[in-house]
Amino acid sequence: MDIFQILYLTCALAPVVLIAALAGLARLRWVSTPRLWSLFQAVSFAALAFMATPLLMGANGAHWPGAVTVTSLSLVLALLVQLLGTVIAAFSTRYLAGEVGQRRYVGALAAVLASVHLLLIADHWLLLIAAWASVGIALQHLLCFYPDRPFALLAAHKKRLADRLADVMLLGATALAWLEVGSGSLSALWVHIAHQGMSLSLQMSAVLLVLAVILRTALLPVHGWLIQVMEAPTPVSALLHAGVVNLGGFVMIRFAPLLEQATPARLLLLIFGLATAVLAGMVMLTRISIKVRLAWSTVAQMGFMLLECALGLYTLAALHLIGHSLYKAHAFLSASTAVRQTRLQVLRGASSTSTASLALAPVLTISAVLLVLTIAGHDSWPWWWSLVLGFAWAPLLWFPAVNADWRMRSTQAFFGLLMVAGLTVAAIAGKALPLGLQDAPHRGLGLIALTGLAALYFFQALLQGRPQLLARWRRWSYAGFYLDEAYTRLALHICPARWASRASTPVEPKSDASPLSDAVR
Repeated sequence: MDIFQILYLTCALAPVVLIAALAGLARLRWVSTPRLWSLFQAVSFAALAFMATPLLMGANGAHWPGAVTVTSLSLVLALLVQLLGTVIAAFSTRYLAGEVGQRRYVGALAAVLASVHLLLIADHWLLLIAAWASVGIALQHLLCFYPDRPFALLAAHKKRLADRLADVMLLGATALAWLEVGSGSLSALWVHIAHQGMSLSLQMSAVLLVLAVILRTALLPVHGWLIQVMEAPTPVSALLHAGVVNLGGFVMIRFAPLLEQATPARLLLLIFGLATAVLAGMVMLTRISIKVRLAWSTVAQMGFMLLECALGLYTLAALHLIGHSLYKAHAFLSASTAVRQTRLQVLRGASSTSTASLALAPVLTISAVLLVLTIAGHDSWPWWWSLVLGFAWAPLLWFPAVNADWRMRSTQAFFGLLMVAGLTVAAIAGKALPLGLQDAPHRGLGLIALTGLAALYFFQALLQGRPQLLARWRRWSYAGFYLDEAYTRLALHICPARWASRASTPVEPKSDASPLSDAVR
């Protein structure tokens, strides 16, 4: 290991040490709470400087066998996580002003960031499991920041059970891979797969890994805690939706050498990812509450991201992860502005969508994607994925039916197509980034995904344009197809909690007769 690799590893490990030390300091009473927030900001900027140094040096990576591996992707994601953590901490200083328990909040937030950094550079099964478990344990303190809210406690309880089951799955995957390879090192696993291929033990290990990721990433049917966690403070929701829940996508990208040759595991990931993207996408359109819609949007996006991993499109999955993190952090921290905009839309009667835009949107977006790819001479994407992107981006061209001015509609369509073209160019540019990812697209699975996304758009269009045709289906969709109720009852039956009676007590409805009242909530 030369001096540059040692420097690279030092820059990657220093933020973990600094932030972990801050988490421990937050439990003490040596400094006042305002100064503790200032110290958090100082440590955050120091961590950003440490992580940006290797990127500015142009280093390709560093490896400490059996311990940590630092790649360009892990460093970029660590930089993104720390940047979001810094912004969320600055928002929290104002949001939690005057609240008791701020010191506990700072400690838990720092522990989450330190654990995420460690997970991103882990090169050993046990280190990865310990880091991921630490993320969940530290996050529990943030989810239960208001201990008098029974539904927040219920969401934390359901998440805890899903996390512990995921830990068991990960330990099983570790045992099978370790017995086959003779080492817990992930780098040794990649070498073994490259030289000897996949055995039955490794196939089973891949299936258990996928199941663990499904549980950790809140895919259906264990998604309910991610929706109910809206009872937690808004900056906690931003941290969870913009950062922590995205870790499943990174783990799948990290285990690409294992996943590529494990067809049963890829098929399982495809089924859960596609089902989650389709069902959550329909539920999202039936909700009016801003934070609830954002939560269902996260569930759908997690399904879509893991669908990309199942198809072998790891570069797009990484770009999706980065883009989703930035968007959701902004969306949650500016939720109050979105509420005001929704109130204005409801008052103006702009909730319905033009039938013409519903029909023409996928045709225009698919044409725009194919045109940009043709002009760019970019042929690394399979043709079916261009169609998938067209259906996914088609809602960008929807416009209200009440707007009868054709010039306004033309302007909206133009800027919608411009946005689709810009997203396609960004995806092409992203593939040129030195992230060290190698795609392995699977055509058969891709056609299944294309069929599912086309069906999703068809039902979304019916829900928006002709809701009376799907009145009964819309009621089921609003209820989330009752999938979470089954998991909630199972969670409380397996592991009852003292506060469960409070959480399950019927609550007086909050006047759902008006969409405006739901939007205000």
